[in-house]
This record gives sequence, C-alpha cells and structure tokens, in this order.
Amino acid sequence: MDRRNFLKYATFAGSSFALTSCIQGRTSNPQSEVSPSASPVVISESLKVGLVYAGPVGDFGWTYAHDLGRREMEANLQDKVKTTFVENVSEGADAERVIRQLALDGNKLIFTTSFGYMNPTIKVAKDFPNVIFEHCTGYKRTANVGTYQGRFEEPRYLTGMIAGKMTKSNVVGFIGAYPIPEVIRGIGAFTQGLRATNPQAKLKVLWVQSQYDPTKEKEAAQALINLGADVLTQHTNSAVAVQLAEEKGIYAFGYNTDMGKFGQKAHLTSAINKWGKFYTDKALAVMNGTWKSQEVWDGIGEGMVDISPMNQVIPDDVQQLVNMKRQEFIQGMAHPFDGPVKDQKGVVRVPKGKVLDDKEQLAMNWYVEGVEGAIPKGKP
Repeated sequence: MDRRNFLKYATFAGSSFALTSCIQGRTSNPQSEVSPSASPVVISESLKVGLVYAGPVGDFGWTYAHDLGRREMEANLQDKVKTTFVENVSEGADAERVIRQLALDGNKLIFTTSFGYMNPTIKVAKDFPNVIFEHCTGYKRTANVGTYQGRFEEPRYLTGMIAGKMTKSNVVGFIGAYPIPEVIRGIGAFTQGLRATNPQAKLKVLWVQSQYDPTKEKEAAQALINLGADVLTQHTNSAVAVQLAEEKGIYAFGYNTDMGKFGQKAHLTSAINKWGKFYTDKALAVMNGTWKSQEVWDGIGEGMVDISPMNQVIPDDVQQLVNMKRQEFIQGMAHPFDGPVKDQKGVVRVPKGKVLDDKEQLAMNWYVEGVEGAIPKGKP
C-alpha cells in the first residue's frame, strides 16, 4: 500500500491533547473511571447486550478494558440498554455454549472479545440470524457478524520510541501471550519505534502461552531482567511486570489500560484500548436499524487506542517527539510500518515509500530487524 492509498483510511483530526501530565493513580472503584462520552440518547426500546470475556474483569488488562467500555455504553445510553457479561470463558465448546445461551436469553447484540471466539461466534450466528454479533480481533464476517479491533500498532510504536530513549542497557524485554499475528504485529511496531530512537537497542521476547497468568508473567519478566532488560513491555493482561519493575528499579509499560497505579516510578505510560464509543455506536446502530456487517479497525484518530499520560521522568524533548509522532498517526502522515522495513535477516519486507498494508499485517508471521530469537510454534 502506498502512502496515497494509506491516507484514504486515515483520520484527519485537530491538534492533539498534551500527554505530558504526571501519572494519576486509579481509584478503588472501577465505576468511577467511566464517564459518558455523549448525552443520553432517547430510544423507544431498550436493547439487551451480552458480552463474552476471556479473562476476569479484575485483570486490569484486556478484559478490564472491555468492561470499562461496557460501562461507558451503559452510562451513555442509561436505561436504553441492559447488559450481561460472562467472564473467564475458555475457547471452543465452552465459548459456543456461553454465546448460544446469551442469544437464547434474548440478547440482540453480542460482543465476543477474544480471537479464539471466532469460530464459535460464526457457528452460533448461523442459528440466530436475527441476533447481531461483533467479534473482536477476528477476520470472519457474515450477514450478522461484524469484526472490530484497534490499531494497537500505533500506541505500540509510541511506547517503543520512549523505550529507546529510556533504556541504558539497550536491552528491552517483551512478554508475549501467543505467537499469533496480532501479537507479532505489536512486537514489530514496538521495535520499529524502539529502533527509530535508538538503532542500537534490541528486543528480547519470552512467551508465556497464556493471555492471563500472573505467575508465568512474573517469571518471564524476571527472566528478561536476568537477560539484561532494563525496560519491560507486554502483550499479556496482568500488571505484574509493572509491579516487578517498580520493585527492581527499572522501567515498564502497561498494556490495555492505564497501569500507572501499579508502579508510579517504573510505569512510563500504557498502550490503552478504549472501547466505550464503539460499543455505544454499535448499540445505537442496532436500535436504529442501521447496523451492517463490516470490518472496523480504528486507531488513535478515531479514539479506539492511545497512550496514557506520560510519566514526568520522561525528558520533555522525548515527550515532544512522541506527541509529534502521535499527531502524525492521527493525520495519516505516518504509519508504524513505514518503509523501509527489514526482517531479522536484513531482507527488505517493505520498501521505502510503502507501508505494510492491512492484509499483510493481519497475516504477519515474521520479526522485524532488532528482535532477537525465533517465533515459536504456538496457539493457532
């Protein structure tokens, strides 16, 4: 995809807000973090909405972010929606059973929030043609199934830029969940940002083969520290890496939600997901009869992803550099995989003047230059 075509898909927005404030701690009540993003909408009928979560609501990561989105939707639409969620749902038969039960219970809009729910969602949707399904991070769509995900690669790139400026050892550690394209893409985008500000830096990746396992995540974080990493990042759902970084006196990034309260000195920023507006818009579309099956893949400009406020320990010039790149993403003037992009063997995968297009990103199965190690076989 050349830059001209890329610009067609970019959002042109106004000036960016400053992201240079000091880290703010969370309150103990998660509900207080949710505020309406729009005035309550007057709808004649209420809508039953079901959500299926892969992990516990209290993971402070992926599932917690989706639940904040659910709560924001409720705050926006008030009594016009009634939501139900089921947490800790494993993939396969268990997911199919839960999704089917939500449909039988009268939910007319069902969000399934894990890649592994893709086939169960498609299977159940065939039996309930009058129910609308939205599947997160998947690629299979039907007349009553849409897909959605955030352009996680944008905030990943920004956190990589910060890591490149904050590391002293030039070794950064990444805790991976499963070696699927979504995670590999995040590793690649982070490394592109890392090498943009520090060409000497290397990324070491350890895989825990789990989305949420605090014990394994902590073990991986410690192992990366033992390998020389003085900055940690992750594609897993707990905050233990940030907590360990605080204990060890190094730096870390949170993921999915703002994890600043878990390490006020260590936490530099978080790559965050913001689902509330999307959930609200889809509920309204179902209620108004305007819903249609589509692929939604939105970035910072559309408000689906971003970074949380940056820690004041980050030098002002670095914060300014990151804010400039963030604005370029919003305006469509930059892409996390702007060419030239090389793989580990030095082969140019994306030539200068091109970007890694969406189809290639969705199938990404290779490491960019600067990542050490090999991609293991793992979860399909």
